[in-house]
Amino acid sequence: MLETMNTHQAGASSANGLDIVEIRSQIIDIPTVRQHKLSSLSTTQQNYVLVRVRTSNGVEGIGEAATLGGPRWSEESVESIKATVDRYLAPAVLGERADRFEHVAALMDRAAKRNTAAKSAVESALFDAVGKTLGVPASTLLGGAVRDRMRVFWTLASGDVGQEIDEAEQKLAQRKHNAFKVKIGAQEPDADMRRMERLAAALDGRATLIVDANQAWDETTAVRCLERLHAVGVTLVEQPLPAWNVAGMARLRGRAQVPLMADEAIFSEHDALAVGAAGAADVVSLKLVKHGGLLGTKRVAAVAEAAGIGLYGGCLLESSVGAAAHLQVFATLRNLDWHCEHFGPQILRDDLVTAPIAYDNFEVLLPSGPGLGVVLDEEKVRHYAREA
Repeated sequence: MLETMNTHQAGASSANGLDIVEIRSQIIDIPTVRQHKLSSLSTTQQNYVLVRVRTSNGVEGIGEAATLGGPRWSEESVESIKATVDRYLAPAVLGERADRFEHVAALMDRAAKRNTAAKSAVESALFDAVGKTLGVPASTLLGGAVRDRMRVFWTLASGDVGQEIDEAEQKLAQRKHNAFKVKIGAQEPDADMRRMERLAAALDGRATLIVDANQAWDETTAVRCLERLHAVGVTLVEQPLPAWNVAGMARLRGRAQVPLMADEAIFSEHDALAVGAAGAADVVSLKLVKHGGLLGTKRVAAVAEAAGIGLYGGCLLESSVGAAAHLQVFATLRNLDWHCEHFGPQILRDDLVTAPIAYDNFEVLLPSGPGLGVVLDEEKVRHYAREA
């Protein structure tokens, strides 16, 4: 198969062994085991940009950027991410030391505004390469892990309540998940509320339920729905209003009996500061693709905590590569009271690594190897690489 692979190489290698000498990117497409339906899109295939960084000691680091159905969740698509990495980010950082993480991040910020998913993939690969060089997990480079396993949510997002009940029962029986996030907002609000009532009755207190409206409602609709969601035991509602409506989120939070989580409203630490100052959220969903990488995620988490906002480990259906990078960061956060949702590898029909992320007793386990802790399966990468 002819792969869409771009390579950027620096000139001479230095003796220190940590100079960035090559950056390669390629697009990967992997089918999902079922339809994943949000308020604004539906997909049966997940798309990634896989980035490889090679340092002058010959070590290769890997990183990944995920999107959902093209530039509809945010402005980035896998096509734009790849172009940004190849044309702007790679030339800006080639020849720099891979362990000068903040310096490289500043160079990428000068080379491209926003494009946070593209930057996160490059930075993840740097942490992987440096961790492999030193023989330590990426979490050690971020201050050290305070946990090696995390309670993990599974997302129910087919829109078929019967199928979702069966899916939840299977996860409970396997002792993989007893916490579920339900994607709502694609249907009429009353239909979604009836769906939640059926789910809550079927699970009958055996599982935690939260919902994600993905910006689908206006304020009056949200007020009405939040009352019904509280009545059936939903414990958290994610981004019920459009991301721009921070003032509306604050008004809604003042009336709601259910805590509210900000996702699309918080990309940067400046966003976190504004949401915190407005009193517009109880929780923030952390994602590398939003915050520009591992360092940005730590910064957003710090600002959120300072504002009294709780932390939740969000995902964008990453493979084990992207999930591992997220878990390395989440493991270093002192307070992750709202847990995480890195179930992505399980929704894929296949994965990109030799040993996928592990799940046990309703928790996801932090990979223990150096760097991100996962190793690419090159045959699978070739199989799922997008053709030129």
